[in-house]
Amino acid sequence: MAIRWRAAALLLLLPLAVPGPVAQAAPAVPIPRVPAGFHWGVATAGFQSEGAAPDSNWRRYVDGGAETVHDPYANAVDFRNRYAADIALAADMGVNTFRLSVEWPRVEPRPGEIDQSALALYDDMVREVKAAGMTPMITLTHFTHPGWIVDRGGWTNASTVDSWLNFSGLVVQRYAGQGALWITFNEPTIYRSFEERNGRLNVFQSDAMMRNLVTAHRRGYDLIHQLDPGAKVSSNLAVKPPPLQWFDDASFVDKVRDKLDFAGIDYYYGASLDNLSAIHGAFDEFWKIDPQPDGLYHALKTYHRKFPELPLYVVENGMPTDNGKPRADGYSRADHLRDHVYWLQRAIAEGVEVIGYNYWSITDNYEWGSYRPRFGLYTVDALTDPALTRRPTEAVPAYRDIISGAGVPADYLPKRRPAWCAFADLSTCFGPVPLAAQPGA
Repeated sequence: MAIRWRAAALLLLLPLAVPGPVAQAAPAVPIPRVPAGFHWGVATAGFQSEGAAPDSNWRRYVDGGAETVHDPYANAVDFRNRYAADIALAADMGVNTFRLSVEWPRVEPRPGEIDQSALALYDDMVREVKAAGMTPMITLTHFTHPGWIVDRGGWTNASTVDSWLNFSGLVVQRYAGQGALWITFNEPTIYRSFEERNGRLNVFQSDAMMRNLVTAHRRGYDLIHQLDPGAKVSSNLAVKPPPLQWFDDASFVDKVRDKLDFAGIDYYYGASLDNLSAIHGAFDEFWKIDPQPDGLYHALKTYHRKFPELPLYVVENGMPTDNGKPRADGYSRADHLRDHVYWLQRAIAEGVEVIGYNYWSITDNYEWGSYRPRFGLYTVDALTDPALTRRPTEAVPAYRDIISGAGVPADYLPKRRPAWCAFADLSTCFGPVPLAAQPGA
């Protein structure tokens, strides 16, 4: 999950001296509820939550003290033994979609050797999700690959494509007919960035990795449709401010746009001339970033224009806090959740087809090297609480109310004002964000 923007540091520092007016408060404009059949979801990922991590690229990064590693892995939040209870927590909020990943390193610890106990574990996870009345969203690769793939050069080796397709075919065939939504690769460009930083990929190796990910997705899309006819398939992208987004899109999503059934986007941080705090992401201090909820609106509008033929799905959205402590400005996780759903509804009101929203994440987890950024609806003190107790945040009842009400109320006014001069939409430099269309207009 967690978006790394080390490359963005200089870009975000450039306009520091540019003055501008204070952003205008969002107008109280009636907004429609989300449409029937909308996916209200929560998300998690194997390595980040399961515990007892097998040999993989990330197991080796943690054990070897790679650049992005600040905390020991411990046992994550032990999702592999507590998934039934966590799925029940999601169901209690009214969630109808549960995103999880199937860990390739756990399923195939050695070339061609399938761990049947691992498959049984995922069988039961999917069974629990279905029994709770939820749609499974299954991610095939969430930043991890087996240690034996690392030894072969990782994704810089073209043979990894066929190995991944063999694994993916096994998983898809197993869960075909379950109504699953499929994600091939989580945030491919961030996957590459982690391998560049931790795996020390040079520019040529980085390009080879992305070429192979593109090939794997394209072939994987066809394979999934062959094995699970009628299923919806995508790969979720991490939203960054332009021009960084343009470069990322050109390297992956633009090359697979004909192999997407919906466009999955992950939105965490925006950037504007009155909010340059995203620079903290370059130093992995995500809790210092000031949230910019209206950036979700801009992201949805941008990708609606880019992919007018595709519905959109917010596959990840959430707010980190510093070890679970309240933000100094008093902005809560519940405020953050309601504000982002408001802007999602604004986009829907203006004709953007949005079919789902997943909150990242159901519990705190291992944020790719650290337990300090806390994103969970339920907080967990992974390093200090041997019981790994799930404690609800104030966002739990807030999400329950949002789901039962099909969104925030029509007269909701966000706690955070919209940005002035957002990098994602420079028209905001000359006035407030345009009013949403009235319901039915």
